[in-house]
Amino acid sequence: MKTMVKVLALALTLAMALSLAACGGSDTDSDLAYVKDKGTLVVGMTDFAPMDYKAEGSDQWIGFDADMARSFGEHLGVDVEFVEINWDNKAMELETKAIDVVWNGMTLTEEVKKLMSCSEPYCLNGQVVVVPADQAANYQTTESLSALRFAVENGSAGAEQLDALGISYTAMDTQAKALMEVASGASDACVIDLLMAGAMIGEGTSYPDLAYTVQLNSEEYGVGFRVGSDLVETFNSFWKEAYDAGTVMEVAETYGVQESIIEK
Repeated sequence: MKTMVKVLALALTLAMALSLAACGGSDTDSDLAYVKDKGTLVVGMTDFAPMDYKAEGSDQWIGFDADMARSFGEHLGVDVEFVEINWDNKAMELETKAIDVVWNGMTLTEEVKKLMSCSEPYCLNGQVVVVPADQAANYQTTESLSALRFAVENGSAGAEQLDALGISYTAMDTQAKALMEVASGASDACVIDLLMAGAMIGEGTSYPDLAYTVQLNSEEYGVGFRVGSDLVETFNSFWKEAYDAGTVMEVAETYGVQESIIEK
């Protein structure tokens, strides 16, 4: 009888072990283990210079965020894959594991912090109004903006600012498309990130005939992970080490964003 009990107990133990293995065991709760196991960190982003963009004639993503994402991948010992996402769906892309991280000059709004677990802030930014340069003098206050036809990236911090001001707008897929709307004359103005404005508009840039006027707010960038992800702590430790080693500022200087980097 005792032998039979022992056999049954052993069978139950094995069945439980197999069940846990089939479900991934405790590793299912670890994003770090999940990413390392598949050997790839999938980064969700949009075309947003100087953070993530493609150099002319190239299919490779470059930029401050893109370069630092590759460095983080090396730190984890995995490859990095960049996937363009609809910015308005970034939280869903994370939750469904279509991507592992949102890393694209993401403003740490209260909504973002409710939808995902976020890193410590690493960069300062603001939302600015962009208009044709020859009209910039006419739009130097928030009160002067109400009659303008705006374009803005859907679900962005810029959209939040226009919503707060009660100003209607045409929603675009990306900030780059919002800029194109103004350049083509389809819209009178757009709201984009200050860092993007510094890289993309004015003399010697892709849009020399555009200028930015009113800065609507001040904000911080962070990196987003799935809610409760253990990659957040791993990332924060990596970033501190990369900052102390000089890597962060070296990459920042490459893309002209060194003045915006938060000291660690």
